[in-house]
Amino acid sequence: MRLSRAAAGVLGTAAAVALPLIAAPAQAAAAAPAVQVVKVYYDSPGVDRRSNSSLNGEYVVIKNVTRTMRKIGGWIVHDETGYKYRFPAGTVIKGGKSITIRTGSGRSGTSTHYWGRKQYVWNNDADTATLRSNTGKLLDSCSYDSTRRDYVIC
Repeated sequence: MRLSRAAAGVLGTAAAVALPLIAAPAQAAAAAPAVQVVKVYYDSPGVDRRSNSSLNGEYVVIKNVTRTMRKIGGWIVHDETGYKYRFPAGTVIKGGKSITIRTGSGRSGTSTHYWGRKQYVWNNDADTATLRSNTGKLLDSCSYDSTRRDYVIC
């Protein structure tokens, strides 16, 4: 809960001092997910001809924003249509590190995974990248609605 200066003046000094007890900053920080969708490159460079290099120019990046390793095996990234990428069992993401999930084919490693698709996932005008746990719990999402750019930073 945020309080404007004008509202704080109206409530008076005693009420303004009591507000931190109602909405502590630690509560707001706890709401941020540990692993986040941080970028979606939804319109790969060049003409969309479904070549593997063009497909791999389309990707989503997730980042572990904590200092501790997270086990993400079984977690799912999906779009609004329902195309799903499931992280293989045993996949981990170290603290402060990112994993890029590219649409096409390639050899997956610790920082890049490949969806293995022959068609594009992310719509060039509007879509949502959603990250869910292995139990289906919504962890984070990033939406865009623009043809002015090729990517969105979340």
